[in-house]
Amino acid sequence: MYQYDDYDQRLVEERVAQFRDQTNRYLAGRLSEEEFRPLRLQNGLYIQRHAPMLRVAIPYGMLSSTQLRALASIGRDYDRDYGHFTTRQNIQFNWPALEKIPDILAELAQVQMHAIQTSGNCIRNTTTDHFAGIAADEVADPRPWCELIRQWSTLHPEFAFLPRKFKIAVSGGPHDRAAIRVHDIGLELRRNEANELGFRVFVGGGLGRTPMIGEMIKDFLPWPHLITYLESILRVYNQYGRRDNKFKARIKILVKALGIDEFRERTEKEWAHLRNGESTLTEEALQQAHRFFKEPERITDIDTTDYEYQRQHDKAFARFITNNVMAHKAPGYCAVTLSLKHPSRAPGDITSDQMDQVANLADQYSLGELRVSHEQNLVLSDVRQDQLYQLWQKLDELKLASPTIGTLQDIICCPGGDFCSLANAKSIPIAQAIQAKIDDLDYLYDLGAIDLNISGCMNACGHHHVGHIGVLGVDKKGQEFYQVSLGGSATENASLGKILGPSFAQDDMPRVISDLLEVYVEQRHEDEQFIDTYQRIGQKPFKERVYAQNHS
Repeated sequence: MYQYDDYDQRLVEERVAQFRDQTNRYLAGRLSEEEFRPLRLQNGLYIQRHAPMLRVAIPYGMLSSTQLRALASIGRDYDRDYGHFTTRQNIQFNWPALEKIPDILAELAQVQMHAIQTSGNCIRNTTTDHFAGIAADEVADPRPWCELIRQWSTLHPEFAFLPRKFKIAVSGGPHDRAAIRVHDIGLELRRNEANELGFRVFVGGGLGRTPMIGEMIKDFLPWPHLITYLESILRVYNQYGRRDNKFKARIKILVKALGIDEFRERTEKEWAHLRNGESTLTEEALQQAHRFFKEPERITDIDTTDYEYQRQHDKAFARFITNNVMAHKAPGYCAVTLSLKHPSRAPGDITSDQMDQVANLADQYSLGELRVSHEQNLVLSDVRQDQLYQLWQKLDELKLASPTIGTLQDIICCPGGDFCSLANAKSIPIAQAIQAKIDDLDYLYDLGAIDLNISGCMNACGHHHVGHIGVLGVDKKGQEFYQVSLGGSATENASLGKILGPSFAQDDMPRVISDLLEVYVEQRHEDEQFIDTYQRIGQKPFKERVYAQNHS
């Protein structure tokens, strides 16, 4: 994984010292709240409902065991003994004291981590597939490209104060596990007919108050021109994006207003000044980025005899394999997803003790590395199959082995009204109530893959727009209610969910979800998933069931 060079380390340490001085001046009254706000935001610091919240970057979702132990220590020493992994592969601490933030940043710098540009109107942390570099279906490993984007975008003076926040995601192949079509820019690695490597480029995606699916602006961009083309898009946005209304300031609004053809034309005109310029990538630059992501030293000729026996004779272990284990490009290895969706905690939460224990497991079973997924789970990326049974037993002891990845229990959920000052309603209790209502594993497996996403407000941090079932917290005369949508998807066949009808009271939500599932089970064809059934039969049968007279 990426290791800081002297320049990186110096930049991050200088940034910590700079923010320490800014924080001290603010606390002493020498900086106003208005002056301090943009400074704290570009260092990942929000003021939430109850306390400051610090968002820490995890570039391309990769963590070392050393870094995870440092996060555990921060949670223990500065927070309430836990951290919260987000849908953009970051981690948030919800209870740090403002005056301690510089100390936290200094500790992060010691393990090559930071909170730079995790908030504010700038280019945020670039995200990618949590199986990057190990997935068998990859066209190419997206991580070196993410690193090149990170280097270009970090503290870029021209894009430090954009009209609004800006998010870029990269997918390594045709199966999108990075939700690229709901980002401001989405990049899909692909090869053309001449077998040359490049990108399909999408622009103008995003969720929030006005959700949109990104439109393709370029079918094939040769890789040397990646940075210059991104810069061209950003320049068009920086010049023409709206700054008079923050609700209309995202690039998706500009793309919609101009139309994709006009936006493409303006980008091409800008690119004419940048193409083949000094930011054009060279083979040397690409190889340098690739060197940070060398193949680890894996063993060969792994004996999987015991693994196959255990899989056949232990039903619980077999369930875990079916849902939480993904095939690996290296024979004899697999990737293991650790569920952070235990009903006793908010989705994405993990205690400091668990972080320490997972770090130990990463050292013992996964070559010292792990990943963060945008579904708010953790992944051990290089597990030998002959060690998987032992690992599973240890994960079960830590309550991290729930065999429910990809099922209805694997809920994506924002912190909601329990923490966020922007939220209209609580989201965590809804997730927990649904988990409690539908907890039979046999029933979950029979239902198959269902994405249930919950947001506490229209900012859509829980990605409710692209859930097969989406839930949005709304305020009705001071009361918390929940709007349900159906048919969303964040994959290569991305779509936005359609609102079912009037919102529901909190106590009614488990029944509503149960009704929706009953319709699916009654109407589905053999081997048909929830999203397929919905697309075939439409919304009407679901709507009729949940709003039936006997439920009113």
